[in-house]
Amino acid sequence: MVISKNDLLWMYENMYKIRYYEDKMAEAYTEGKNPVFNIGAGPVPGEMHLATGQEPAAVGICVHLKKEDTVTSPHRPHHHAIAKGVDLNKMTAEIFGKETGLGKGKGGHMHLFDPDVKFSCGGIVGAGIPHALGAALAAKKKGKDWVAVSFIGEGAANQGAFHESLNMAALWNLPLIVVIENNQYGISVPKTASTSVASNDVRAAAYGIKGYYVKDNDPISMYEVSKEAVERARRGEGPSIIEIETYRYLGHFQGDPELYRDKNEVSLLRDKDPIVRLRNLLISEQNIAENDLDIIENKAKQEVDAAYQFARSSNYPNPEDALKDLYVS
Repeated sequence: MVISKNDLLWMYENMYKIRYYEDKMAEAYTEGKNPVFNIGAGPVPGEMHLATGQEPAAVGICVHLKKEDTVTSPHRPHHHAIAKGVDLNKMTAEIFGKETGLGKGKGGHMHLFDPDVKFSCGGIVGAGIPHALGAALAAKKKGKDWVAVSFIGEGAANQGAFHESLNMAALWNLPLIVVIENNQYGISVPKTASTSVASNDVRAAAYGIKGYYVKDNDPISMYEVSKEAVERARRGEGPSIIEIETYRYLGHFQGDPELYRDKNEVSLLRDKDPIVRLRNLLISEQNIAENDLDIIENKAKQEVDAAYQFARSSNYPNPEDALKDLYVS
């Protein structure tokens, strides 16, 4: 498959932006939490789940999506949100709990909603799949070629919502794509100790749908299988499962002691970093000058820095705002 230079550059820019964004978020999150870790302290209280190392899963499919396509995400959402085009200023302000955030500072990092680009996420494992299923059903009923993508971790593939949603999507031939980010661990449990199949793409056969597997966190392979899955869905050929073998450089949450991992595991994974690999490919196979990539990187940094400045300088909600925007039955 020939991949256009524009698509490759888009993927690289967004992978770099995601990495830089999460590096800054990791730094901001630790403020006020040292020397003794206090999850409620600092400008970003609560849990924080970062996806450093998992960037190919997000950009490899989002490069094929339109604004009208739906994306749902789990508790580790930043890479999906950025790749889908969520407003970076409002997203960052939401994470900092500011009134200028996507949810006026009431949702935080696990509850990002941007209806302008049809993106949402939530903290309940597997809960985004039925939401994406509903969006896929709506697209079909409206006669649109829109698709719905639900990102989950490999642990969520053992949830009932996964099986029930895919059964219904297959039965009704809906444009649903479930992307499983196999980062090897469900919190601290290795996949080999929790899942009876070596890869979740084989489960597609149980529903009579298409399954794909992407090895070694490869953004190019993710691009290729995602292109086929999205085009099939737009043509009305039904749902599919994509599992990508990806790597989580950080703990399940910030502050995770990671006692379940070998101390050398992460350094070995970083030796084959997907951003470095894509950068080298652009230089060697696309004849992109290093200076041009430097310009792309600086642009991404400036955008992220501006979003952080926007969030930091925004006001917190007034205490009485806690009683607004509520639904009570």
